[in-house]
Amino acid sequence: MSAARKSRSRNSRAGAGLFVRAERAAKFVLARTRLRPRIGVVLGSGLGAFAEELAGATRLDYSRIPGFPVSTVESHAGQMYIGASGGVPVAVLAGRLHFYEGYSMDEVTFPVRVLGRMGIRALVITNAAGGISPDYRQGALVLIRDHVNFQGTNPLIGHNDERFGLRFPDMTRAYSDRLRHIARETGARQGMSLAEGVYAAVTGPSFETPAEIRALRTLGADLVGMSTVPEVIVARQMGLEVLGISCVTNLAAGILDQPITHEEVLETGWRVHTQFTALLRGVIPPIAEVLK
Repeated sequence: MSAARKSRSRNSRAGAGLFVRAERAAKFVLARTRLRPRIGVVLGSGLGAFAEELAGATRLDYSRIPGFPVSTVESHAGQMYIGASGGVPVAVLAGRLHFYEGYSMDEVTFPVRVLGRMGIRALVITNAAGGISPDYRQGALVLIRDHVNFQGTNPLIGHNDERFGLRFPDMTRAYSDRLRHIARETGARQGMSLAEGVYAAVTGPSFETPAEIRALRTLGADLVGMSTVPEVIVARQMGLEVLGISCVTNLAAGILDQPITHEEVLETGWRVHTQFTALLRGVIPPIAEVLK
């Protein structure tokens, strides 16, 4: 067998195996709860308080779920919650996997694959981000309108299993217009004026240099972070609607004459957690309505 045919054969087995593993994990989770959520939530650094407020929640450590990688970042709990928010069943990932942890893109996006196989139809994905736009203040909540992938790879590279979706998914409206509309209306009722912006994904784990931030600004980015984009690509391939929310936990390098630390990111996330969880609580019921 030629090297090319061997490579295609390995990719085919790997792709088929990914679907089977996601299906097995989804069945494992659903067997442990009577709830059948249609909305999934991914919580970023310092933003985990929302999960603790869910009613009647079943909590599963990632290490218990078959095939789930385990987060190695201290600020990510590494737990899935299945519970209710405002009477609406939701599946919440408290903690995510990052490319910079050394995981493959298949591993980084596996939890979202599992949510899709559990029957999720909309994904609310959150992150802690550096603010590039001068219009953002530290602690601001920003709706993601679009993204730019600077991670140098794509989670769909390799064999495509059509049970997940198309090999070439359209990303014109990666972030749902109608879900952003719901978020803006919800924010307005709560006294928040939510800005919108373009999120740039880099690999990390080092923070960006001032020169890199100037380059990202020139290329149209308003926010920068080390996550989200791979998960969104996979979610869109599976046909999920996506609402992205960034918490500006720090101003990007060079905007202020001071160093950036992970502690600052966590402190800001904790400081705004009341406002952030109120927004999440507010958007869940109307999202559930439009999914009917």
